[in-house]
Amino acid sequence: MQPGLSIIVHGPDPQGHLGELLDALSAQPFTEAEVIVAAVGDWARRQAEQRAATDSRIVVLPLPGGTSDGAARAAGAERASGRWLHFVHARDGVPAGAARMIADRVAELDDSVDVLVVNHVRSTWQSSAEPSEDGRFLARTGRRAVPLADFPQLVRLTSILGNRVIRADFWRSQDVSADVADGEFRDDETYVCLALLLHAREIAALNQVAYETRELREESLPPVTATERYAAVERYERLHRLLADQGAPEGPRAVLYDVMVRDLLRTFARSTLPDHVGREFFARASRAAVAWRPEHHQRPGGFEGIRHSLLEENAYTKYRAFQAANQKRRGVKAAVVTGKRAVGAKLTDYRYRRALSEPVDPDLAVFSAYWDRGVACNPAAIAAKLAELAPHIHPVWVVARQKAALLPPGTDHIIAGTRRYWDVMAKAKYLVNNVNFPNSVVKRPDAVHIQTHHGTPLKRMGLDQVDFPAASKGLDFDALLARIDKWDYSVSANSHSTRMWQRAYPSRYTELDYGYPRNDVFYSATAQDVRAIRERLGIAPDRRAILYAPTHRDYEAGWTPRLDLASLADRLGEDTVLLVRGHYFYGGAASPLTGLRRSGRVIDVSSYDPVEELSLAADALVTDYSSIMFDYANLNRPIVIFADDWETYAKTRGVYFDLTEHAPGQVARSQDELATLFETDAWRDEAAMKALAAFRRRFCEFDDGHAAERVVRRVFLGESEESLPPIVPVDERTPAPTPEEAMER
Repeated sequence: MQPGLSIIVHGPDPQGHLGELLDALSAQPFTEAEVIVAAVGDWARRQAEQRAATDSRIVVLPLPGGTSDGAARAAGAERASGRWLHFVHARDGVPAGAARMIADRVAELDDSVDVLVVNHVRSTWQSSAEPSEDGRFLARTGRRAVPLADFPQLVRLTSILGNRVIRADFWRSQDVSADVADGEFRDDETYVCLALLLHAREIAALNQVAYETRELREESLPPVTATERYAAVERYERLHRLLADQGAPEGPRAVLYDVMVRDLLRTFARSTLPDHVGREFFARASRAAVAWRPEHHQRPGGFEGIRHSLLEENAYTKYRAFQAANQKRRGVKAAVVTGKRAVGAKLTDYRYRRALSEPVDPDLAVFSAYWDRGVACNPAAIAAKLAELAPHIHPVWVVARQKAALLPPGTDHIIAGTRRYWDVMAKAKYLVNNVNFPNSVVKRPDAVHIQTHHGTPLKRMGLDQVDFPAASKGLDFDALLARIDKWDYSVSANSHSTRMWQRAYPSRYTELDYGYPRNDVFYSATAQDVRAIRERLGIAPDRRAILYAPTHRDYEAGWTPRLDLASLADRLGEDTVLLVRGHYFYGGAASPLTGLRRSGRVIDVSSYDPVEELSLAADALVTDYSSIMFDYANLNRPIVIFADDWETYAKTRGVYFDLTEHAPGQVARSQDELATLFETDAWRDEAAMKALAAFRRRFCEFDDGHAAERVVRRVFLGESEESLPPIVPVDERTPAPTPEEAMER
């Protein structure tokens, strides 16, 4: 049977990444795809053949060392038999579940769609999985297929071939093949990426991360020749000629023109070119800018417009003088930036105060989670239920600028500190957060602040940290009390939390003993949901999945797994997958799991959201002192506590109870003990499940699947306590099916 998808891995094995990539692909239990490895050089061939020996989906196509990327792609495509082609460079990565996600999307598409564009993340030798800016374009496209003329902004997508999936018949068609597969520009990735969009009849989008591009640190690179510089100009001239031959409307031509001018000016400004080469490059770029300028094109304003004008005039000497003046201007600007910030702060404060004098908007709600990370946790669950029960109330999310591209499509959002941010914060009737809003946010008398929290407290919180300086780290307790006094409501999952919040955050708010809204999904998820999540994560149906989720330690500067995950995976065997999630405090750092070459049995899910899906996918949880244990207990699945440093943690952080005495299951004090528990049935024996039952009765007290509904009806709709759904007793609840049960249904 013809496979739906051919994944064409091509290139040499730079810095050992090919093996990681093939291990990751082998770990994805997806039989409807083939993996063609166009392996360049002997080392890449050996790595590919080693994996092909254990995975029949992998086909190795050896190529001599020095084969170019374009030639390797063409050879791989010629060997491929799938209906769609996904080109993956050997240095790059494919996230867990991406193959299935792509295959599901292309299966929906009509025959008129030639290219599917997907989202990606970017990793370097210094960073990991940074989001791209492409999400804003992909989100606006939605799930409809469009000709480029209808949405020419797709030309602005990052030019990496891995974020394009190509219909095989389209790739092999005469015009396309002659241009991008066999033409003189086939090794120019930017040209190939843009030409595919220009040739395509229709383009579809998938606003999900399905590719990871890696920028490697090279010790030395060959110098770029003058001919290669000039080829950058010819690249765009050829693309413009292609559009002209097609009789394309002005929309695509205008966007391509903007992309061309910006790229050529950036190349000129950032490259160290000999004067004669620089002059010739500038002259060629000038001729292209004049020749292909659309009839109704308007130059941008400001300095960018000046650059455009100088380029079109071929004013090389003036442009160099303009560059020098700009560098001097930036130096002067840096000297006065402190004063400007002070002035800007005063202006912002004036605008905010003016907005506070206007009436509150009763149909406006602001949501934030984890210091503006995005749509997550209890606020997300409340917002979803609000859309269902009170659609007249408009939600707006506060999000950090670098996280905006990762928001779900269509999410109305504000960036902290912007003019609209202060306007919305001033006028919103409802403000919902799982941490505190900044001190500068004013609590209006007729506004309602809802504190949802983000976990049941084991560790000391709030004022209870006074005696634990390693945890509080200079926390301003007076400012904390001022923030607490803004709360109108505090959401709680159990009586223990309610009591601890009262002592840690003393104020006059109303306790909402309704359960955590984020945990509602543990009672509403179906067998199909559980199967789909495991498929996305790349977990085979017959494998046991163990979620390992350690917490943050205030006495450690960074996160390193306290377990030797490679040896633990070996000991637990082929039928066990470890899902490893680092604490979100370390989200900006490169993961220490990056170099772990066991992609099939150890999967780094530190950046996977929402965490509730990871819980639904797991057969068991291993944690130390993370609050995830209280949430996971709702599923009535085994929990093992790995408490190798309990005494140190309790002494430095402070805790509310002895977890080793009141654990939700078995307790391991060493890696050997932990492995032994899972090598036998001790992790889920009678004693473990008895401890879990007692833990659930204590800490899952209010979590019954209706928490979000209670919050919305009580706070947003003003209903009485008596009219809300009564809390279902723990022993009468039916959690989501386990993975084993889900596979049987």
